[in-house]
Amino acid sequence: MLDLNDYPLLAVFLVSTTIILLASEFGRRLGVRAGNRGGDNVATLEGAILGLMALMIGFTFAMALARFETRRDAALNEANAIGTTALRARMLPAPHNTESIALLKDYLQLRLDLSRRVATVSELNAAIDRSNAIQEALWQQAKMLPAKAPGMVPTGLYIQSLNEMIDNQEKRLTAARNSVPKIVLLALYGVATIASAFTGYAAGLEARRSRLPVYVMAGLISAVILLIEDLDRPTTGFITVSQQPLVDTASSIAGFKD
Repeated sequence: MLDLNDYPLLAVFLVSTTIILLASEFGRRLGVRAGNRGGDNVATLEGAILGLMALMIGFTFAMALARFETRRDAALNEANAIGTTALRARMLPAPHNTESIALLKDYLQLRLDLSRRVATVSELNAAIDRSNAIQEALWQQAKMLPAKAPGMVPTGLYIQSLNEMIDNQEKRLTAARNSVPKIVLLALYGVATIASAFTGYAAGLEARRSRLPVYVMAGLISAVILLIEDLDRPTTGFITVSQQPLVDTASSIAGFKD
């Protein structure tokens, strides 16, 4: 099935605008040929189809917005988990404290590097492999603590936060991979195209009806669909998840005195 995320937002916007405008013009010409027949029925159907289109837009926008908020919350939760793990690592005995904090800095830097550019599939897979390797190194450090650390409370707290940090990586990856189903977006485009064609048809039936509102509506529909597409993309577009929580966590860890 066609995946719109494989194409630039500008290209999607231009193509969708062109298709919707052509549908409007095609419907208008059919309306002109039909003359003034069935005006009342066409007006009723036009209102029903526009209502269906509004419902589809609202439904799809809600899905995209919910997924955007999930990605934003996942980024914040992961930053908090890394920061908490680093704070508790300071309570560990030497040399585990310094070694663990060094690994956590690498772990955090890896995420910041990914957030500053659009990673390819191979780069993303390599970053995940590197993250898993750092997690394994941190876990190996944690496994040695019970035999060396007399205070079980700091060790237990550290292991708890480390486990939460590891879980948050998968939560964030899942949130990034979760998008609006392709069939829903294609259905939205289909309903918008038919609605535009029907609006053009209704305008063609009335000789005095201006064509400008039809074209303005087509442009607005394309703009709203562009907004939905933008919200649904995790790394590209005009609307992106802020990485400031990770930046703040990195600054906090860099300021550790011990």
